Amino acid sequence: MGNRPARRPLRRWPAAAALAALAGTAAAAGCEPGVAELRWDGGPGARFRVEIADTPAERSRGLMFRDSLPDGAGMLFVYPAPGEVAFWMKNTLIPLDMIFIGPDGRVNGIRAMAAPGDLTPVPGPPGTQFVLEIGGGVAGRLGLREGAELRHPAVDPAAALWPCGA
Repeated sequence: MGNRPARRPLRRWPAAAALAALAGTAAAAGCEPGVAELRWDGGPGARFRVEIADTPAERSRGLMFRDSLPDGAGMLFVYPAPGEVAFWMKNTLIPLDMIFIGPDGRVNGIRAMAAPGDLTPVPGPPGTQFVLEIGGGVAGRLGLREGAELRHPAVDPAAALWPCGA
């Protein structure tokens, strides 16, 4: 997960906000903060309810200390700019798939089944700006692969391969 302990709880998107977002045009186009969508050639695509980790403290805590992750749920780590990132599984109790994503929304790396408690750093490819963590084994079951595209409002629409509203 992160590389230092967090000092505040993660931000969750309340149900009322999610329902309000569904009424808007951006939600109809797949762009609400609590949803990350992926598409790829030859695949079924995927939609995840996500918590956002966009501060150093939130990114550091990640999914630590959770004993489960609901199907179709995940956490989207948002960095202010593309760069080098590395994760570990300290205090993480469940296996996770880590999906590394560039600033244009393209999946540029996948680490499947990161082991709970493993302190070995898991580096993402250079230029990573987003990381989507989902349940261990989910990426493989879906056939998710590098080159897939993320649609989420955190991706700069001017750079997005699959922009909101498209």
